[in-house]
Amino acid sequence: MELAKALIVIGAVLIAAGLIWLAAGRLGLGHLPGDIVIERGNFRLYLPLGTSLSIGVVFMLIF
Repeated sequence: MELAKALIVIGAVLIAAGLIWLAAGRLGLGHLPGDIVIERGNFRLYLPLGTSLSIGVVFMLIF
């Protein structure tokens, strides 16, 4: 029974994370100034520095 409850909680957390990810994309997170994208041929490097800084500031203010 404990394993079943844990799997349900993990599934709910993953669904919530997916919904937050979709909402964040629609709000423009991930394409902020300071985010670095390097594309060369089949290689793509994405460093979300501006997004990480913004999320960090929000969490700092919350806590």
